[in-house]
Amino acid sequence: MERQCFSFEIRSGTLDEYKRRHDEIWPELVAELKEAGLSNYSLFRFSDERIIGYVECEPDAFTCFALLAHAEANTRWSKWFEEIIVSLTDEEGNMHSMPEIWHLD
Repeated sequence: MERQCFSFEIRSGTLDEYKRRHDEIWPELVAELKEAGLSNYSLFRFSDERIIGYVECEPDAFTCFALLAHAEANTRWSKWFEEIIVSLTDEEGNMHSMPEIWHLD
């Protein structure tokens, strides 16, 4: 299992809508997330325009996100959020990840 922490920017003035959409997350998307091996998934507001995410990936982040990339509900969800999220990845398509320094079980 790999822990993944990441950050991304949302457009100014969209925080309430971003939260509202997650309050009503689609059950089929939740199923796809779990089927891809993601669990213990949390999103945190760092500022009105910065979100921090944490998720546990089984067996690893690369495998999980590769499976999720082609999932139908995830594709629709990503399209729906284009007006809110500035970018989830860098120019090479990599998530804006933060390397783990320390962990306590």
